[in-house]
Amino acid sequence: MLQEVCALIESAQSFVLTTHARPDGDAIGSVLGFAHYLRRKGKQATIINCDSTPFNLEWLPGAEEIQVFDGSLDQIRAIAEADVIAIMDANAANRLGPVGKGVMDSPATKLLIDHHTNPERWFDLEYARESASSTGQLVYELIDADDPSLVNHAIASALYTAIVTDTGSFRFSNVSPDLHRLVADMIERGGLNTSDVHSQIFDRKSPSSLRLLSRMLNSLQMAHDDTISYMVISRAMLQETGASIEDTEGYINWGLSIDGVRATLLFTETERGTKVSFRSQGTDHVHKWAQSLGGGGHPNASGAFVRKPLDKTIKLVVEQATRYLDLQAETPGEDTLSEEDQEYLTMLQAVPRKRG
Repeated sequence: MLQEVCALIESAQSFVLTTHARPDGDAIGSVLGFAHYLRRKGKQATIINCDSTPFNLEWLPGAEEIQVFDGSLDQIRAIAEADVIAIMDANAANRLGPVGKGVMDSPATKLLIDHHTNPERWFDLEYARESASSTGQLVYELIDADDPSLVNHAIASALYTAIVTDTGSFRFSNVSPDLHRLVADMIERGGLNTSDVHSQIFDRKSPSSLRLLSRMLNSLQMAHDDTISYMVISRAMLQETGASIEDTEGYINWGLSIDGVRATLLFTETERGTKVSFRSQGTDHVHKWAQSLGGGGHPNASGAFVRKPLDKTIKLVVEQATRYLDLQAETPGEDTLSEEDQEYLTMLQAVPRKRG
């Protein structure tokens, strides 16, 4: 498969790259790293995403050239006339937002580069592996198989960002000795100062994002004999702090840092329902839990969207924990939400909310 993808890249001239809604470090790093590589080979590469680049990733070389889909004639033409459309870090059409329809309708060869489970079957060619730490790792493998001398500072910065964010700074179970060797090669070839990269990604916070973090941590609740933790981000909290959804990247990991916790959940209220993020450690896998709600992801990091109000979603999902983790069931007849939790959610819902 690696040779087939390299042959496709060699034969094609024009590429459109895209990734999932609300792009994270792996998504942005992968599309930028791949675009820089293609351009060094003399190819035309256009990045069109459905959402804007997060604040803490705008420093990446080339980030200013990423287009946000607006339905313009130029963007529609680029998607329709591309030789290849590379769908990166996303393996389902509905994850691409409004870009998805144009991608599906385009006669271009659809190339999937991804590390998530259960890809849809409409891709023409795939370079996908669930065991990979990140999509950024797969992109580097493609470049290394073609011509590693093409790796420069821009490519290394982008792909290192992709890998470091999707591995939790190399602390998740998707990290292997081979990955460390690959990253060492990347650092050397790109002349990276990894301390600077880490600082740009993780140490640039706005005052509003810290206010939101404080409110979220204050919502912390425990369940199932303190083996499950969960936190809440309501629409009211976002409005009152002035923070955005993009500011919440990485917040969920605080719930997993509690001693004895095997899985943590973050419930984010939206106008249409509730987004649920799942994180776990080791063999406590959460992807099937997310899949039962129509979502998916990795064994230790998954997500789902539930079209129910915040309080009903919390009750539903927390009660499901015993089905997907080896946990003792709560006492029969006991409400999963504590009295304090119920009062907190009632208070959140009583706060007037702006429309839109």
